[in-house]
Amino acid sequence: MPVVLGYCRLVTAFNRWLAGAVSALAFVMVAVIGYEVVARYFFDAPTVWAMELSTLLFGPYFLLAGPYLLHTAGHVNVDILHARLPRRAAGWLDCLCHVLIALLAAVFIVQSLPVALNAFDSGETSFTAWNPPIWPVKALIPVAFLLLLLQAVAEAILAARRALAGEGSA
Repeated sequence: MPVVLGYCRLVTAFNRWLAGAVSALAFVMVAVIGYEVVARYFFDAPTVWAMELSTLLFGPYFLLAGPYLLHTAGHVNVDILHARLPRRAAGWLDCLCHVLIALLAAVFIVQSLPVALNAFDSGETSFTAWNPPIWPVKALIPVAFLLLLLQAVAEAILAARRALAGEGSA
């Protein structure tokens, strides 16, 4: 059991660190959009790159922060059934939900990996006036879902442990 709990701690610690690192992208996006607003409305000189760059940064921001958000139970949740269940049953329901999230993440990995590889092989760009490469963002999609899968497995393990111990859910 210590190895399994070590896995849970390691995955969660990595996802916590990554969420903290990508949260800095929010400041970059605000600065980019702020620059665009000033350039457009005060100097009548809009950029061709600012809005596209902020869009390209937002994808990694929410994709890579998502696995840690799963750990903190920050995703949208409907607690109508969960709140009425006994603590042990709620723990098993949490375990089932995390297993389903892991399965869904696996499907997304399988479906997004060929798209990401194709984008990398072709050096895909956005085909706009600025035309930046977008394959790095597409490559992050299967990576983010792999991290989500790993976190969902860790959360399923912790939920099963809580259910077996008779403790409540997170």
